[in-house]
Amino acid sequence: MEICDIVGERFATYFPSCERVLLPVADGGEGSVDCFLAAMGGEKVFTPTVGPYFEEMQGYYGLVENGATAIIEVASCAGLPLVGEHKNPLLTTTFGVGTLMLEAAKKGVNKILLAVGGSCTNDAGCGAAAACGVRFLDSSGKEFTPVGGTLESIAKIDVSRLHPALRKVEIVIMCDIDNPMYGRNGAAWIYGPQKGADEAMIHSLDNGLIHLAGLIKQDLKTDVSKLPGGGAGGAMGAGMAAFMGTQLKMGIDLVLDMVQFDQVCAGADLVITGEGRLDRQSLRGKVIAGVAKRAKRAEVPVLAIVGGYELDIDEIYDFGVSAVFSINRLPQTLAQSQKDSAENLRVTVDNILRYHQALLA
Repeated sequence: MEICDIVGERFATYFPSCERVLLPVADGGEGSVDCFLAAMGGEKVFTPTVGPYFEEMQGYYGLVENGATAIIEVASCAGLPLVGEHKNPLLTTTFGVGTLMLEAAKKGVNKILLAVGGSCTNDAGCGAAAACGVRFLDSSGKEFTPVGGTLESIAKIDVSRLHPALRKVEIVIMCDIDNPMYGRNGAAWIYGPQKGADEAMIHSLDNGLIHLAGLIKQDLKTDVSKLPGGGAGGAMGAGMAAFMGTQLKMGIDLVLDMVQFDQVCAGADLVITGEGRLDRQSLRGKVIAGVAKRAKRAEVPVLAIVGGYELDIDEIYDFGVSAVFSINRLPQTLAQSQKDSAENLRVTVDNILRYHQALLA
């Protein structure tokens, strides 16, 4: 939202008669609730829940479409910022996410959109499922709430006690990756390190996911081991698909549909978009790629303004991006550039518009 405000303000300065449409969007990570509410209107609901280590905290979710749809961010109660330096995906839980889902379902929503980006967990959504009534039993028949480090202790899965309110709700996971549940391209190996996992922990987490996938196939008669996007949110994509019949959809496409991007884009002279880091992963369905593909269909040029970009992203131009600009003006550490990002963005947009104004002179 702040980025939209900065870009819009600079356009108002250089081209005051230009019609500006600001659409803050997120593709399934932190800030998704606020972006939906800013673009669509609605209500932010605060409610008690638990955090990554089962600590009590205040959670929230968004209600849009006259209360028919709830937007829930996994990061709001199971996100990396909440654990700070105390990262440990063997111990963290998505239980709080399930608490929010159940609360929204009891309010009578028809649909829940789960934004799973930015999680600090690797429990395959078992915590969330447990909060919603799914039972996980160990070898002695004792019920428990699995975390990433105890997935191998699950001996039986029972979904018969899933809360009735959730059986009537369509649940959709917004994800921006296509990684499978486990393996070298799966949740633990690809995303475990950023969640604090060393190599030994990654092996343990991955073995837990392999074990869980086998149990899901045995007890629930469904195979989610190779589901594209199953590795999203610490394998929450795969787990929730198995426990609750959740659909997985590319986050940016879902968001652009809901904010009616195609209608807004039609007839525009320019689209500006961006993200923190433009890299190979961006080509697999994140914000810039999603926006550019649609703008290209409408024959509208696209400028991508980013924090930084890798060298091997030429494919982004084929998607419809006309030019890429980095906002960082000097070699700096990430910590320093983050402090200066708002001013750096303002100066970058300023220079783009100065040049454009000179061309029109």
